[in-house]
Amino acid sequence: MADSQSNARLRAGAGAPTSGVIHVRTRLIADFTVVSNALAQRRGSAVTVGVAVYILSLPTGAPVTIAALCAHFSEGEILISRALRELEAAGYLERRRERLASGQIRTRTYFYDVPGDDGPSDPPVPPKPPRPRVRQPVRQPVVQETASALREVAPAPGFEVPEVAEVPEVAESPAPGLSDADPEAVAVLTALRRVDARLVLSAPEAARLAPAVAEWLAAGVGAREITELLTVRLPDRFRARPASFLAFRLRETPLPVPPPAPLPPAVERPAVLPFQTCDGCERAFRAQGPGHCRSCRDHLVGERLRAVG
Repeated sequence: MADSQSNARLRAGAGAPTSGVIHVRTRLIADFTVVSNALAQRRGSAVTVGVAVYILSLPTGAPVTIAALCAHFSEGEILISRALRELEAAGYLERRRERLASGQIRTRTYFYDVPGDDGPSDPPVPPKPPRPRVRQPVRQPVVQETASALREVAPAPGFEVPEVAEVPEVAESPAPGLSDADPEAVAVLTALRRVDARLVLSAPEAARLAPAVAEWLAAGVGAREITELLTVRLPDRFRARPASFLAFRLRETPLPVPPPAPLPPAVERPAVLPFQTCDGCERAFRAQGPGHCRSCRDHLVGERLRAVG
């Protein structure tokens, strides 16, 4: 008995759209390139997308000059150059000018899968070795015992007390007085009580703070500025003598930077044109805008003359 055959139309696959493209996917395990949708679906010129996908598919080190791209594509030099500029403006392509050891300037081309990625960075600089610590000498306390104190202690039988030499007393340096201090600095300090009645300084305190105030005056800070610095935002209650508070402010506040020296008169120099990358050979040349270098321009002019002739 023959098999029964149905004349009904085949049903479409489940989930298939009624219109538009239907993808037939094939899992590739070699010879494929990953392209982001942002680049593949980029609005604008199809030549730009095609050039970008072609450059992504090339191995590292392959030539991507305009001449090499024109040899692969059927488009001309103008469309290829425009596509490279669009990719460079969008952040996919970067052309860096690097100086060789011979002094020549060459252009290196970098292509990014995603615009904004960091390119190859310079090798990290090794950290500086830590500076050795210099140990400060520890001052040992000197215990002075007089001979009279030793003689007051009853010696043991059969033990003689040795004679102890008298240690001369070191005369302490007298505290600096107001006569040795800068009179202008002392005047600034004594006038602080007019701003705040609590800022009353004794003669030794004013003499001790005068060198710091004199340093400020020598740096070009006026008496009014120093008074405002020492009296601004004073606490409601001093936990120590006002002189300690003023000494802290004078010590912790940095000195102002001296005014810079006047610059010599500027000498007008001729304007230097920026570097441009040749659209033909990708060499660096100086010009007002992008285009071709002198050699490529001469070559193009020669070809046009030969074509006309």
